[in-house]
Amino acid sequence: MNGKIFGLTDTQLTDLGLSYGVGAFMLLMLFIIGHLAWESKAGKFGTFALFLGLAFGFVGYIAKYFIRFKLGIH
Repeated sequence: MNGKIFGLTDTQLTDLGLSYGVGAFMLLMLFIIGHLAWESKAGKFGTFALFLGLAFGFVGYIAKYFIRFKLGIH
């Protein structure tokens, strides 16, 4: 076995999963939070509170890429 999965090394596969896979999962979670707010008839403030409470963790994950870009870390 040559250490490749679907023609990618494990490092390339990990980078692909962390950049696109987690991003797609975050987008899916935003749709789930929006659907939860719509089904519960939360109103404007309730929807804001749901997005603030449930999606605030995304900010740190996204900020990591901007900080790495700004510092020139790859």
